[in-house]
Amino acid sequence: MRIIVAPDKFKGSLSAPEVCQYLEIGLKTVLADVTVERIPVADGGEGTLDAALGSGFTRRTVTVSGPTGKPLAADFAVRGREAVIEMALASGLDVLPEGRLEPLRSTSRGTGELILAALDEGCTTITLGVGGSACTDGGAGLISALGARLLDCDGRRLADGGGHLDRLWDLDLSGLDKRLASTTFVLASDVDNPLLGPEGAAAIFGPQKGASPADIERLEKGLERLYRGVSNHVGSDGVLHMEAPGSGAAGGVGYAALAVLGAQRRPGIDVILDFTALPERLGRADLVITGEGSLDAQSLGGKAPLGVAQSATAANVPVVAVCGRTTLTGEQLSAAGFRAVFALTAIEPNVEVCMAEAGRLLIEVGSRIGTDLAALTRKTQPTSV
Repeated sequence: MRIIVAPDKFKGSLSAPEVCQYLEIGLKTVLADVTVERIPVADGGEGTLDAALGSGFTRRTVTVSGPTGKPLAADFAVRGREAVIEMALASGLDVLPEGRLEPLRSTSRGTGELILAALDEGCTTITLGVGGSACTDGGAGLISALGARLLDCDGRRLADGGGHLDRLWDLDLSGLDKRLASTTFVLASDVDNPLLGPEGAAAIFGPQKGASPADIERLEKGLERLYRGVSNHVGSDGVLHMEAPGSGAAGGVGYAALAVLGAQRRPGIDVILDFTALPERLGRADLVITGEGSLDAQSLGGKAPLGVAQSATAANVPVVAVCGRTTLTGEQLSAAGFRAVFALTAIEPNVEVCMAEAGRLLIEVGSRIGTDLAALTRKTQPTSV
C-alpha cells in the first residue's frame, strides 16, 4: 500500500515536513507494510521553501539584510538552474528583530539579495514565493539590491523602507544586474489586490504590519511615487501592472516583480504542484492525505489542500484531509473532493492544547486513518472523525 502525505503547514504549530513526519509515524503504527511518500506543499507563502526541499531542491544559505537591515542568515533552494525563494525568510514578519513591527522601516532588500545569490548560482528561472512580508515598500528594497538607484530631490539615495518613498524624486534602473534580462521570474501569489487604493497594499495589509492610519497614508503616497518612477521607465506597462491583480502582494513587491522583473504571476499552489510533480506521482497511490491548520472558507479559495484534492480527484485517487479545526460543512467538504476530514479538535477540544501538542495528536490521527483506511476509501460523504 502506498500513501502520499501532502499537507501544508499548521500555522503557529508545525511546518509541513513536521506534519508529514507525525502522520507517517501514526500510519505505520497500524500499517506495517505501508509506503509513505512525503510531499510537503504550500500556497506560495510561508512553507514554499520546505515544499521545494521536499521535491529535490538543495538548500543554500546566505547572509542578507533582514527586514530592518540587520544581517540574518536566510535560505533559498536550487535545483539545476531553478531557484525557489521564500520572501518571508528574508523580509518577513517572523524574522523581525524581537518581533517588533516596523511598518515604515521594513524593507524587501533581503529578498533582492537572495535573488542575487540565486543568479550567482547560475539560476535562470527563479520562483518568488511571497507572503508573510513585513514591508510595504513596493519592492523598492528588492530592486535597490539588484542595482536600481532611488534618489531624493538632492540626488541622495533614499534610506530603505516604505516610509521614505514619499521623498522619492528620481528612479534610475540603468544599473540593474544584466543577468536579470535573461532570467525568467515566476510570482507565486494568491493575493489579488492592486498596488494602490482602498484595496491596495498599504490600506489592506498595512495594519497587519503595524501601520497606523497616518502610516498608511504615508505609505500610500510613497507607493504612488514609486509607481510613477517605474512607469517613467517601462511606460504603459507600469500602469497596467499597477492595476494588475497581485501587484499589491507582499507590500507591493508583486508590483516590482511584475513591472521591473517581468515576472509571470501564477497561483501559488499551481507553482508548488509543478515543481513537486504531484500530479505525476499520484498514479501509484492508494490514498492521499492533505490538510492545513484551519480548513475553512479561505481553503476553498485556492489554498494548498484544495489544489491537492483536485489533483487527486482528477487521478481518481481518494483524498482525506487533516486539520487543526474545520468550519466547513459536510457538503462543502464533499464538493471539494474530500472523502473524510480528521480534525484535531475532535480529539482535543482545547485549541491551545491542539497547537501545543499537534505532533502527538497527528500521530493519533495517522493511526486512525490507517485503521479506517478500507472504510474511508469507500465513503462518499465526509465526516469529522
